[in-house]
Amino acid sequence: EVQLQASGGGFVQAGGSLRLSCAASGFTFDDYDIGWVRQAPGKEREGVSCINRSGRSTYYSDPVKGRFIISSDNDKNTVYLQMNSLKPEDTGVYYCTADARRRCSPPRLRDGLGYDVWGQGTLVTVSS
Repeated sequence: EVQLQASGGGFVQAGGSLRLSCAASGFTFDDYDIGWVRQAPGKEREGVSCINRSGRSTYYSDPVKGRFIISSDNDKNTVYLQMNSLKPEDTGVYYCTADARRRCSPPRLRDGLGYDVWGQGTLVTVSS
């Protein structure tokens, strides 16, 4: 069974950092592009970042560019999202998501990725 398990969320003050992890089971990252999508209270889901299956291409939404870093460890079948200089507007539930067919790209990220496989989400709360 294909599964994603996100972890690492928590409560942090503005300016702080968190690292989210997304562990996969039932498939390997060699065959999937991986992304992070977040949903703030009362708002629609938005694409945050994605990384292609080779790990060579990464993309970020404008609100997080320069502050977040996505990386993958294919040996551990885990993708990370290092989040620095956090702002209250970064508050939300963060989901990792994966797809074997739909490739990571800026237009797809702007459209929220729309991937097939989803994890359960991890809550990030940033206080001002």
